[in-house]
Amino acid sequence: MDFFSDYTMTIDGAGVSSAKTFDAVNPATEAVIAAVPDADRAIFDRAIASAKRAFPAWSERPWRERQDLVSKLGDLIEQNAEDFIRLLTMEQGKARAGAEWEIGGSVAWCREIAKQALEPDMVENTDGRTVETSRMPLGVVGGITPWNFPLLLAVWKVAPALVAGNTIVLKPSPFTPLCTLKFGELTRGVLPAGVLNVISGGNELGEWMTRCEDIRKISFTGSTATGRKIMASASGNLKRITLELGGNDPAIVMPDVDVQATAKELFWAAFQNSAQFCVAAKRLYIHEDIYDALAEALVAYARTVKVGDGLQQGVDLGPIQNAMQFEKLKDLLADSKKNGHHFLLGGKIEDGPGYFVPVTIIDNPPEDSRVVTEEAFGPVLPLLKFRDTEDVIRRANDTEYGLAASIWSADADRARKIAQRIEAGTVWINEIHTFSPHVAFGGHKQSGIGIENSLHGLAEYTNSKTIVTNRMAPVS
Repeated sequence: MDFFSDYTMTIDGAGVSSAKTFDAVNPATEAVIAAVPDADRAIFDRAIASAKRAFPAWSERPWRERQDLVSKLGDLIEQNAEDFIRLLTMEQGKARAGAEWEIGGSVAWCREIAKQALEPDMVENTDGRTVETSRMPLGVVGGITPWNFPLLLAVWKVAPALVAGNTIVLKPSPFTPLCTLKFGELTRGVLPAGVLNVISGGNELGEWMTRCEDIRKISFTGSTATGRKIMASASGNLKRITLELGGNDPAIVMPDVDVQATAKELFWAAFQNSAQFCVAAKRLYIHEDIYDALAEALVAYARTVKVGDGLQQGVDLGPIQNAMQFEKLKDLLADSKKNGHHFLLGGKIEDGPGYFVPVTIIDNPPEDSRVVTEEAFGPVLPLLKFRDTEDVIRRANDTEYGLAASIWSADADRARKIAQRIEAGTVWINEIHTFSPHVAFGGHKQSGIGIENSLHGLAEYTNSKTIVTNRMAPVS
């Protein structure tokens, strides 16, 4: 199999092309790197029909067999890791270390989710009566994935859906379809036909999925605005939904931290994956006693980080993934300049190929400025000064989002008291961006609905069924 050509969709265990295609673009060079099949309605209908046909036999397989096959998907990724890493860098833009992290995580998630099972709950068990609640698969699941971590977040949906006994139709972002299409191609010899179908296309394809009566659940990762539309569309047949949406995650830095050591941690908290990360630290609240020292340390460390084409040796951060997001960031920077914000670093976008935005740090802008209230989803970080704990908790919570947050302090007990009052699904203390297939992840407020990962996340791909058996009842 050539990883770098001949991209086809996977339907019913076979490769499928289309008459219409769209371009995949390398964001570091703006060069077209592949022609991607664009599914029409007939292709979409074939994928749905294939998943429906495959569901009865797949759902009736024992958990152990489904787990074994999902674990083998991790083996496939591992066996092709180097090709996946290179292709991921080409289509997404991230540097080598970030690509290794994503591909390694994809392997681990397949293997660890494959260890999970939802055991029946025997509520009552007497000589005359049993009451047992078990978890049953839903049917056909629709998975819609984003462009920031295209393969890993696909695995976050595929692995639990299949382990739970569902079949799935997976749609990658049209900005980053290539690794997902190749993943689908690899699975053809492992999974039964129709269990995993991978189809590529634009917004219209996503709309067909959310309206399709045969899809019983949509699992979506992306923007809050799109999540609202999916929720409305899914109401047509009361689809189950899992929505992992936007965030404007605060990081709160208390005055007792080691400034130099914490500066490096905070830099990567904010700028990992060029800040194209739903849980990146997007508002950095720093106690006034250490504000100047930490700001200086952050800028100094940032000057050591190399931005460029992720395929080049020594590059730490790549470009913005697509032209649409690039233009949004240009507009956000222009707004800050127009409003007279003080730039400690960056802010100037150079001409030339590639969607490159320099690491940009803004000095204590007003709390109501766009650079504070909006999710930049790019390497633009406002530093914000605070004096007292009550004030910073109020400011951190003053957002429609509630995905994640972090607290940094030498006093872990004090930090935990603050964390308990932060309105977010995950709050890290003295670390950030640590995930596990066995730890629940989900948002509060408009950052999402439902849980991914852990047994809670696995259960979201099922319905509960209670069977009550009365063995003593008279029957005629």
